Amino acid sequence: MKNGKRPDPNVIHPIAGYDREIFVKPTIKNPNILVGDFTYIADTDFESHVSHFYPWSRDKLIIGKFCQIAAGVEFVMNDANHQMNAVSTFPFYTLEGWEMEPPALKDMPFKGDTVIGNDVWIGQNAVVLPGVHISDGAIIGANSVIGCDVAPYTIVIGNPAKELRKRFDAELIDLMLRLKWWDKSIEEINSLIPILTCSNLEKVKEEIEVRI
Repeated sequence: MKNGKRPDPNVIHPIAGYDREIFVKPTIKNPNILVGDFTYIADTDFESHVSHFYPWSRDKLIIGKFCQIAAGVEFVMNDANHQMNAVSTFPFYTLEGWEMEPPALKDMPFKGDTVIGNDVWIGQNAVVLPGVHISDGAIIGANSVIGCDVAPYTIVIGNPAKELRKRFDAELIDLMLRLKWWDKSIEEINSLIPILTCSNLEKVKEEIEVRI
């Protein structure tokens, strides 16, 4: 292990002497936010990046392992939505003095849980909208607004975000999804680092094929 230290997903500050990057999992207080080991954010408080998420909210925010979340990223949850099947979207029921009961749940937009896969890189100031699923290995460009699902190992950019390209060919994407390196032990991941950081993708394919 580097410098005699073993990687620890339960520390808050993984970089000695630097407090502007934290592992997210050990800081979570909201039981409806589920985050995997070693996912980090370039900030000191992850939950401040999750908006419209209340004790009565029906959805969950689920984030996998080894994700990299840049500064300014925001996860917008379902309770940001207003009733859209009536002629006004104004939420009278939330404000004092107006004679309106809360709409029935069936009348409120609800897109389900927001789910981020493993080894996903979300660029600075990106916004993830309610109910989006971002799959393993995806890259989200800075300032993008993600309103639709993102396929594995795909780069998306823009507002609204659109696919720029696949990161790899179909063969390597399939191999990576079968390898699932993020689910392996720390010792196994350490041994895989030369493969995971190799830019010779044909060599990477050969090395992965003998391991799955």
